[in-house]
Amino acid sequence: MVRQTRSEWKAGYFKKLAKHLSEFDKCFIVNVDNVRSKQMQQIRLSLRGSAEVVLGKNTLMRKVIQSQIERNSTLDKLLPHIRENVGFVFTNGDLCDIREKIENNRVEAPAKAGAIAPCDVIVPAQNTGLGPEKTAFFQALSIPTKIARGAIEILNDVHLVHKDTKVGPSEATLLGMLKIHPFTYGLVIKQVFDQGCVYDPAVLDITPEMITEKIVAGVQNIACLSLALGYTTLASIPHVLANAFKNMLAIAVMTDYTFKEAEQVSAIDMFCNLLAC
Repeated sequence: MVRQTRSEWKAGYFKKLAKHLSEFDKCFIVNVDNVRSKQMQQIRLSLRGSAEVVLGKNTLMRKVIQSQIERNSTLDKLLPHIRENVGFVFTNGDLCDIREKIENNRVEAPAKAGAIAPCDVIVPAQNTGLGPEKTAFFQALSIPTKIARGAIEILNDVHLVHKDTKVGPSEATLLGMLKIHPFTYGLVIKQVFDQGCVYDPAVLDITPEMITEKIVAGVQNIACLSLALGYTTLASIPHVLANAFKNMLAIAVMTDYTFKEAEQVSAIDMFCNLLAC
């Protein structure tokens, strides 16, 4: 197999990314920190047939995108998000399904000294199985312990590492001794590009039922406010008409005046009274 020159590789990459930007109208911008090559291979296999993963240097990705803006001006919205260690997951399928496949390919990993913690690390109260000679190590980390059955026992849950802080050498060593793998690594979705719109991945969690619920609550609030102010709106019209009918019905009951709808209500009321008897 003939080894490609750097210029040939760049030309091939340029063509590949430009092709994907043309063929796919949706993609995830993903952070690939701490994702090893073997894990990335597994992710590609799980997405085969439904999505395409494209990684590369930020400068080269920006250059390809800029070359395609004349064809599709909405691609310009991608440029501000090409920073740090990112890549693309292109698809024309359902974004929620692709996100689920990405999340299913996260793997557990030990805490390494110097790494930034992606989450809080809590060490639960437990009998560690470690000998008393390790007591000084726990004391250095201000972890309350006692000796139980010849082993060190942690008395309380300990908040060992805070999210977005560096893992210290002592913390990493302790987690290793306790065989705790607190972190999971995989592709992290930073932004969603969907037919020219860029939005936060949290938007994918919004269901049609949630939207309907919010709209109904908003219409109810508008109706209440309209009725309180005596200002008729489209939302308050059903309530205004219902209240007007109730007033007309009350007048009909108190007087000899009647109308078709009042007669129907009277007939129903009479029938109910007969049933009660």
